[in-house]
Formats: sequence, structure tokens, C-alpha cells
Amino acid sequence: MRIAVTIFLTDETITPARLARELEERGFAGLYLPEHTHIPVERATPYPAGGELPREYGRTLDPFVALGQAAAVTERLGVGTGIALVAQRDPIDLAKQIATLDHLSGGRFTLGLGFGWNVEEADDHGVEWRTRRELVRERVALMRALWAEEPTAYEGEFGGVRASYAYPKPVQKPRGPVSGPRTLVGGAAGPKLFAHVCEYADGWLPIGGRGLSESLPVLRAAWADAGRDPAALQVVPYAVQPTPGKLAHFADLGIEEVVAQLPPGGEAEVLRALDALQAHLS
Repeated sequence: MRIAVTIFLTDETITPARLARELEERGFAGLYLPEHTHIPVERATPYPAGGELPREYGRTLDPFVALGQAAAVTERLGVGTGIALVAQRDPIDLAKQIATLDHLSGGRFTLGLGFGWNVEEADDHGVEWRTRRELVRERVALMRALWAEEPTAYEGEFGGVRASYAYPKPVQKPRGPVSGPRTLVGGAAGPKLFAHVCEYADGWLPIGGRGLSESLPVLRAAWADAGRDPAALQVVPYAVQPTPGKLAHFADLGIEEVVAQLPPGGEAEVLRALDALQAHLS
């Protein structure tokens, strides 16, 4: 089983380049980074995990800049977002950033995307909360129009783009209805989430991986009903605290990659955590 990691990289933690080199040398599969542009001080939205919002949420590095640095100092390490808040970004600019990162990394980028949880953060970006899922769906379609080999126009309810010359193109080739980099949708199990996964993604990023025995058959059925290749579905448990039993359970479910959570610490703390995680590398 491939083991990647995720971490809240901030201005106070280990640097992307130092971490990326260590991950590649130790045999980890990839580095996924989360995204928050800012955290409004006056926030009514509760932290999904309960309690006070951890300090690192308001100090995260821009994931695309940090992942570019990580890709530049490695040759094999996968780089990805976990997750990118697509609704909060201009899709034309984002398409260029993603294509550039995939091009310069030689096709190593994974677009983990989601719909967000912080209403106030999204509101500052002009996002209408109730329609954010459809906004993300359309922005993915718009980006794929820009990634097409021939100039392709797109027009949706929330915006569009003229047929355009847009380079570089992502290195990764189309997979069924999915073009551009490998795409995984984050979020809680449910019909709406699974509909997005089946329509425009390669798979699902379930946080923590709990309940997969029950939810995975439902997703696989929806995937088959959508006419997708059963062998192509990728489910990548995210922000996991691995144990041998947990990894064995995931393997029994046919899961091939897990993303382990690292602490948002300095170099010494993070390297100690990597030492402990190495016991799980096969």
C-alpha cells in the first residue's frame, strides 16, 4: 500500500522543500497540502472537529506555491491538494496554476478538491454558500475546457470562457470523462458527494476513512450506474492515523493509497513523526 502524508505547512513549520526531500528519500508516495486563504476572526461557523480552531488553519502556506517548491526538489514524489477550495479561486487562473504544476512535475499532481466548511471565509470570496457545489462542478468543467487539446469554449450558469489558446497542458491524459490531473473529491459520504465523484473525478478522499465498509459499496454501485470502469475508481482515505489493523482493513477493501496526517510542527517534530510512520511502509 502506498502511504502519502498531509500536513498544515505554515510560516512556523518545516519547509516544503525539506519535507519533500525527506519524504522521497524515505519512500513515501506523496505530499498533500490543505488550503485556507484566511480565517475571519468573527466566525460563526463551528470547527467541524469540535472545540477551538487550531492555530495552523489561519497560517497555511498557499498550497500551489508550496507544492511547486516540493516538486522542484524531488523526482518521484506525488504532490497534491487536500483539499483545494475551488469555489474560492478564479477558475481561469487556477487552470493555469494546475496545468503548470502538472507540467513542471512531469505529471505528478493530484487535484484533491472540496466544497469548504467555513461560511465566512467563502463569503469573503463572494461565494453563495447554498450553490457552492454546483459552482465547483462548473469551474472544473471550465478548467477542462482550457486544458482541451483544441480551443474549447465553455458557458455555464456561473460563468464561462471563450475558446482560447491556453498552455501548458497537463501532462496526464484523459481517463474516461476526466481530463487533466488525477482528481479526487473530498467530503462526507452521501448521494450528492458521490454524484460529483462519478461525474468528473477519479475517486474520493474520505476524511479519516471511518465507515468505508458501508459507504464504499454504495459509491461503487453509483460509479457502475454512471458507466464508469469499476477498476478505475480510486478511494484514498485522508488525514489518517495509521495502525497495522487499519491499513489491513483498507487493503481488504481494495484501497491502494492512504494519506497519513503529520503534526504541523517544526523540523525535529515532523521528522520524528516520519520515523514512526516508516514502520508502515511496505
